[in-house]
Amino acid sequence: MSLQRSTSGMAARSLALLAALSLAACGGSPSKPDAESESQPREIAETAVESPSYDDVPPAAMTLFEQATFVMASGDYLDAELRFKDFLLRFPDYPGAHTNLAIIHAQNGDDAAAQASIDAALALDPNYAPALNQQGLLFRKMGKFLEAEAAYMKAVTASPNYALAHYNLGVLNELYLQRLETALQHFEQYQSIVGEDEQVERWIADLKRRVAAAQG
Repeated sequence: MSLQRSTSGMAARSLALLAALSLAACGGSPSKPDAESESQPREIAETAVESPSYDDVPPAAMTLFEQATFVMASGDYLDAELRFKDFLLRFPDYPGAHTNLAIIHAQNGDDAAAQASIDAALALDPNYAPALNQQGLLFRKMGKFLEAEAAYMKAVTASPNYALAHYNLGVLNELYLQRLETALQHFEQYQSIVGEDEQVERWIADLKRRVAAAQG
């Protein structure tokens, strides 16, 4: 049994946490964009903020998970880590909790612990898209760009509407693999899933200009 997609309230908390984690996921403060490419894309972290939706999920599991997620969103990673570990002692079969622990460990710079948590999530569900996305982020950080691409692609294969993996594929292909057309495709797919995102729309327009210039 796994934690399912969030309700609207949980989705809002997920977006807040994404904003809080975005700079750290870049591996540091972002550099100032150059004149040729305004609003350079930034890597973002996937929170795996989800809420149990099965009727047989104990209410206590939902409550504990949401409490831990709220603490994580506030930036108190130490307390959130303790809460997720306590959650897993009681409810060990939820890959979302392991994935959130992976995010916390990554924020703390403990890549070995992050990998262990990703492995634990994927042992429960090898096609769990948030964990695969985190694996891609970790590979990218290590400079293993093709391995990162494979992890992201597995995420979108398992869950085609998993928007953040498309976003990260856009970032990876534009900034690291220099595949502008592929980056454009993934940013457009991300945009089609999440709806209008003005920042990403600017990146798409910039990529279209660069692709056209390269083809000309």
